[in-house]
Amino acid sequence: MKSVAEICSDLIRFDTTNPGSGERPAAEYVATLLADAGMEPVVFESAPKRTTVVTRIDGDSPDALLIHGHLDVVPADPAEWRMHPFSGEIVDDCVYGRGAVDMKGSCAMTLATVLGMAARGERPKRDLVLAFLADEEATGDYGSRHAVGEHRDLFDGVSEAISESGGFSVASGDDRVYPIAVGERGTAWMRLTAHGVAGHGSRPPRDNPVATLAHALSRVASYEWPVRLTPPVAALIRELGEITGQPVDLDRLDAEAARLGALGHLFKGQIRNSANPTMLDAGYKVNVVPSTAQAHVDGRYLPGLQEEFLGVIDELLGPKITREFVNLEDAPGVPYPSPFFDELAGALVAEDPRARPVPYVMAGGTDAKSFARIGIEGYGFAPLMLRPDLDYFGMFHGKDERVPVEGLEFGTRVLTRLLT
Repeated sequence: MKSVAEICSDLIRFDTTNPGSGERPAAEYVATLLADAGMEPVVFESAPKRTTVVTRIDGDSPDALLIHGHLDVVPADPAEWRMHPFSGEIVDDCVYGRGAVDMKGSCAMTLATVLGMAARGERPKRDLVLAFLADEEATGDYGSRHAVGEHRDLFDGVSEAISESGGFSVASGDDRVYPIAVGERGTAWMRLTAHGVAGHGSRPPRDNPVATLAHALSRVASYEWPVRLTPPVAALIRELGEITGQPVDLDRLDAEAARLGALGHLFKGQIRNSANPTMLDAGYKVNVVPSTAQAHVDGRYLPGLQEEFLGVIDELLGPKITREFVNLEDAPGVPYPSPFFDELAGALVAEDPRARPVPYVMAGGTDAKSFARIGIEGYGFAPLMLRPDLDYFGMFHGKDERVPVEGLEFGTRVLTRLLT
């Protein structure tokens, strides 16, 4: 049987860049591994080569747990990398390549766990549904959204799910902090349009949409969003104070995040809403004032704050700017504290006595948003024990993305303990 590092390397060697040629080769590899172990994977496509794999494993309880991951990755420029981003090479006890962290390493841990259980004849304590999805790095239209919309029956009986962006270790003195995600910020990707009067660039401006849009974007970019502490983030901050032995000053959270370093990253982007201008499109000639100008803004808002967020955005944009959503997703959350959170925390502590599990809210988003639409409570839990010198957050979409082999092996042990 292949090791978890070998599976991770194999998956990385499939170039599943999104946008690109699709996920089909990686999905076929996953389906073959599952079928060879006696499982019955269902393979389907939302469009040519946009391929997803789902399988179900019977357990002792019909209350099913979903483990989902995505097979697509963001682009990578080989010229910027130490080694080719789709080589999957293992160097210095790390698996290198695009997707090592986000999230082919996690998919490899899931596969190694269930393949190992099958080889040993072990039965999970509850039904398992595994989903290896397309298109998470875009909107999920070809992946999780298609899966829950067109193949809803494959997820019957599922009450909870685990996936990426949680369960990794952050060093803190003699302890290792493991954030377990119990929520995500919502997504509001917006296309902004300013309309004006076209004319010659040499004449006094009458109603220049480029200028109108530039002023609006400046207001959005410079706005200081107020701190809004949601209950899970407040709980995280309290627990970090207990772990470090120094309470976190709630009146100066930005400074406290900087003081805490890697631990501060766990709440720095989760204490307020945000809106970042990311794209501009205006004009076609230097001496022509165009009639329209457009821009895109990546907006993120905390659970329960969508209405407040959009109200502020509209005030900042002003009456001359129209907006439309490229993608609007709610901010899902799960109960905390909860028995299932305790199960996840217990599996970590059992494999790492120095573990200090804490609640966490993700600054970005995952496919959990799609599964929340059909009532599945999603937790961020892809366990990894990491070296203190590895910039885990910098690995996401960064160059020289890599994951320690020992971290993958640790995660496989934690998942095995959780599932059996």
